[in-house]
Amino acid sequence: MPALSSALNGAEVAELRAAFPYFATPPEVDGRAVAYLDAAATSQRPARVLDAERSFLEHANAAVHRGTSQAVGTATELFEGARAAVAGFVGAAAPEQIVFAENATDALNLVALGIAEANAGTGLGVDGSERYALGAGDEILVTEAEHHANLIPWQRLAKKTGAALRYIPVDEHGLWSLDDARAAMNSRTRIFAFAHVSNVTGYLAPVAELTALARAVGAITVLDACQSVPHLPVDFGELGIDFAAFSGHKMLGPNGIGVLYGRPELLAALPPARTGGSIITKVTMEDAEFLPPPMRFEAGTQPVSQVVGLGAAVAFSTEVGMERAAAREHELVERLVDGILAAPGIRLLGPQGVDGRVALAAVSVDGLHAHDVGQFLDQQGVLVRVGHHCAQPLHRALGMASSTRASVHLTTTEEEVDRFLDALRGAQRYFGVEATR
Repeated sequence: MPALSSALNGAEVAELRAAFPYFATPPEVDGRAVAYLDAAATSQRPARVLDAERSFLEHANAAVHRGTSQAVGTATELFEGARAAVAGFVGAAAPEQIVFAENATDALNLVALGIAEANAGTGLGVDGSERYALGAGDEILVTEAEHHANLIPWQRLAKKTGAALRYIPVDEHGLWSLDDARAAMNSRTRIFAFAHVSNVTGYLAPVAELTALARAVGAITVLDACQSVPHLPVDFGELGIDFAAFSGHKMLGPNGIGVLYGRPELLAALPPARTGGSIITKVTMEDAEFLPPPMRFEAGTQPVSQVVGLGAAVAFSTEVGMERAAAREHELVERLVDGILAAPGIRLLGPQGVDGRVALAAVSVDGLHAHDVGQFLDQQGVLVRVGHHCAQPLHRALGMASSTRASVHLTTTEEEVDRFLDALRGAQRYFGVEATR
């Protein structure tokens, strides 16, 4: 974590907020601006991102990679320029390591379904696809804390191939450790899929150490980076990860665009999960041959304006400075966690402090359903997320069906954090469950 002295200061945060239409003229509840604490679900967007997408649609809209007109050339240049910007942002050695998908869920499925194709008999003729062979006796390893998007694709792949799906259990706080992973991994482990940062506990996994463990047994690593790329400086190359997925809409960018990062040799050996136009070199009535990555995985018409918007979001975050943004968020999370731990009758999920935690905190209030808490907070103008956060197994392991999650971003203020803490205590009083130590 960067030194806190490098954190964005209050004046800089105020200036940043002015660059977001949502915060410049926010929705109100009873005449008071809403406190937006749901960036882990969807972040707000700066005007620059909205303008970039609109400008493309108004002045440069054309199909990319199709035709020889100047319009196509301009659109393609903007599209591929955004790919290069994203590659640099996450430490990819080359733009070809970046594949555009519909969202992070789609990106994770591109890997799982591609491996399924490699095991379907022919591998769609992709050279080297045999490296993805799976069968009885092989194991796919996940954790009990995974978002459904990084669990269900591996469940399906295991059933299709006969491999066994194993998982690392969590403790009473919803956490797992490097030692737990070491104990679960063995010579039969072929794939290890896990989150960089949990969307429920905020737990920051030791990725470099985990990839080293996986590499030692010959396993492929797949990282859910949805909650890390928006909040931390990330270098997938240095981390040694094989595949990673993240979403544009959580990192100041548009909806409908996600990213798959992959090591070049692994992308080259992966069959396409979807087939159709734009991904082929030759088609006959009997067979097809496919382009190299990344175009092999981008069938059909691409979400070009969303890609351009994502490129603008990357430029905005780069100018702000991810190290300084991360330091600012660390201060906010410390304020958030300290306030929760000081409140009786409120259970904090995940690390029992700020160390090893990124960007969010989820809680359970004794005697209250999370939906009741969320409704009370909403009436106070505090916007958070309630539910199981697409992590039912994790909540089940913690003995609950749902939780209340507050998440911060580089635009969050101390006042918004304090409003959340006050509203939590207000919910306890309102429903008559206020506790004392």
